[in-house]
Amino acid sequence: MSETFQALDIPPDAQEQGGIEVLRAAVVDGAVSVALRRAFDDPATWGRLLIDLAGQAARAYAAETEMSEDEAFERIRAGWEAESLRPGGFN
Repeated sequence: MSETFQALDIPPDAQEQGGIEVLRAAVVDGAVSVALRRAFDDPATWGRLLIDLAGQAARAYAAETEMSEDEAFERIRAGWEAESLRPGGFN
């Protein structure tokens, strides 16, 4: 890992049209560190956001590895399921 923070670029449409950042995540010493803004009136919107993120991550795996998009998505889903069944659940 790098000793300096390596930020992603702002998405082009947000750069052009503006917007509100709702989520920032980083890996620090092997753990995920997150900052987020509630941003939505209905928590169900976070579900839609998370499924969209999972799909984008699956496409990235398919583009950068030998794994298919479907296989990558299934592995993401399996990780979600395993974590949700762990004692303490989402904590």
